[in-house]
Amino acid sequence: MFWKRKEPKADSDSVGAERLATVVREHLSGADEATTHIVVAVAGLLASVAYADRDFSADEEAKVIEELGRVQGLTAEGPRAVCAALRDHVLELSTTQTPRFARTLVELADRDLRLEVLRVLIELAAADGTISLDEVNHLRLLTRSLGLTQDDYNQLQARHRDKLASLR
Repeated sequence: MFWKRKEPKADSDSVGAERLATVVREHLSGADEATTHIVVAVAGLLASVAYADRDFSADEEAKVIEELGRVQGLTAEGPRAVCAALRDHVLELSTTQTPRFARTLVELADRDLRLEVLRVLIELAAADGTISLDEVNHLRLLTRSLGLTQDDYNQLQARHRDKLASLR
């Protein structure tokens, strides 16, 4: 071959993902590496859904903090610190890193945990009172990326049917 494959620069291609991982490690002390990767992936997917409609609203931020507060072993300051890292790097995390986060969950999480993550992502999309078409499309892509089915998505989304922007 006459060309060289360019390797991505870690310092420019994944600054947000690295920062998110650092914050999670700081606030999730004692966790094994797999648990840390799962928490980073879930947090990253929360950012991707919160920003799917290009508006990370105050209601969505509150829901992200609430959901991160459920993570066993995360310090009391952890949810806010992780959320701040998500806000600071939301564009990167919600675009280039989203496939990596989904792949991490497929590799490390069982089906039940992936279903729970999808439920939380749908709850987050509904947090501001409306699930936009952009959010629906993004959630459907994430469903497939998480190795789940359209039926899984439909069942979890059904309780928020009244919030679908397309039906208003």
